[in-house]
Amino acid sequence: SCYSPCLLLSSKEVTSISYHLMQTSSFYNHSWVHVGSGWLGELQTHRWNSSSNAIIYLYPWSRGPFDLQVTAGCELHSGKGFLGFKQVALQGQDFMSFQNETFLPSPEGGEKAQEACKLLNFNEAYTQRLHRLLSDTCPRFTLGLLDAGKAHLQRRVKPETWLSSGPSPGPGHLLLVCHVSGFYPKHVWVMWMRGELQEQEGTQRGDILPNADGTWYLQATLDVAAEEAAGLACRVKHSSLGGQDLLLHWGAPQSALGLILFAVIVALALLTGLGFWFIKRW
Repeated sequence: SCYSPCLLLSSKEVTSISYHLMQTSSFYNHSWVHVGSGWLGELQTHRWNSSSNAIIYLYPWSRGPFDLQVTAGCELHSGKGFLGFKQVALQGQDFMSFQNETFLPSPEGGEKAQEACKLLNFNEAYTQRLHRLLSDTCPRFTLGLLDAGKAHLQRRVKPETWLSSGPSPGPGHLLLVCHVSGFYPKHVWVMWMRGELQEQEGTQRGDILPNADGTWYLQATLDVAAEEAAGLACRVKHSSLGGQDLLLHWGAPQSALGLILFAVIVALALLTGLGFWFIKRW
């Protein structure tokens, strides 16, 4: 059995109550069955069987929704070594964190988080074991992982770049889009420029998104009056370029990759349109 007590109710009659999980394991020859149950105090609210991976809700109100998010690990800080962390969120809000062998309540968690931390900190064996896991086991595992993947992690992959125009932001305006894709490592600098020196403060950079092959993609946009587009360029800086920045001038002939991608997008749009036309026709 494993117990996770926390304060769920607060009234004159009831100050605290626990929710705990119980597991029963049955072994026969080379097979086994795990049956679990969840209890709110003395009331069973959930049941599940490991073979079916299905949770049975014994009361309509026990279905939730209940969202519990937990993240834990260790992070290497320059000059400080590894720092372990564990954070818990409940219903989308910070609930508690674990630092230096102690659970600390988050302000958003209120009295529930404070009571839960008191109960968890009371179990010194658990907090010490968790501290060792985060401060010793996790760093050793991470260092081993870094060493094993050194060649892959230290590689440098040059980005492919191309320009396009996005949806019109308004009459007489253009949305210039600078695409940067296939680069590694993740850190990259992208900026729209006037000439080669004047940075355009209106540059909007999206999130750096992952590609399926482990490289990264980013696009930077600029809303500009159509008559002012001439002379603009997109500058890209990345560690794989050896200090030689990429500079793409708006209106200049695009790279083969850019033309190919544009053609693919247009073809997909046409095929989609034809598909809808045939569906409506038949």
